[in-house]
Amino acid sequence: MTMVRVMASGVFDLIHTGHVSYLEQARKMGDELIVVVACDETVRKNKHEPVTPENMRVRIVDSLKPVDRAILGKEGNMFDVVREITPDIIVLGFDQAFSEDDLRKGLEKNGLGHIKVARAAEYAEDLTATRRIIEKIRKLEEWS
Repeated sequence: MTMVRVMASGVFDLIHTGHVSYLEQARKMGDELIVVVACDETVRKNKHEPVTPENMRVRIVDSLKPVDRAILGKEGNMFDVVREITPDIIVLGFDQAFSEDDLRKGLEKNGLGHIKVARAAEYAEDLTATRRIIEKIRKLEEWS
C-alpha cells in the first residue's frame, strides 16, 4: 500500500482555530502531513512584519497534532521545496491567495503535474485570521 504525502503551507504567525481546521483537513487527505512554514523574508515581502520569528513558528506548527513534520520555507522558487517534499497532494487554505488553476499550471510547467491540488473548506469562527486577532488586540488597547 502506498503512503499518501500531503503538503500544506502558510505563515502561521498567531496560531488560531482557522489554522487548526486547515491542518486537520489537510491531514485527513493522506497518511503524512508536511507543513511548510513561510520564512520571515517571504512573510515580509507578501504579507506583513512577522509577529513571531520563523524558528518559533516552525517549532509551534511542528508540535501540532495533525502535523507529522514542519519545515521552514525558503526564498525563491517555491517548486524547489515541492520537489524536496515530493507530495502527492498540496492543500491550500481556504483564504490563501493562490489560484488552484495557476498552481496546477505551475506544477505542470515544473514537471510536477502528477501532484493533486485541493483547497480546505472555510472554518467559520470569530477569530480565524491573524489580522482579526491583531485588530481585536488593537481595539482592546484603545479601551485601556
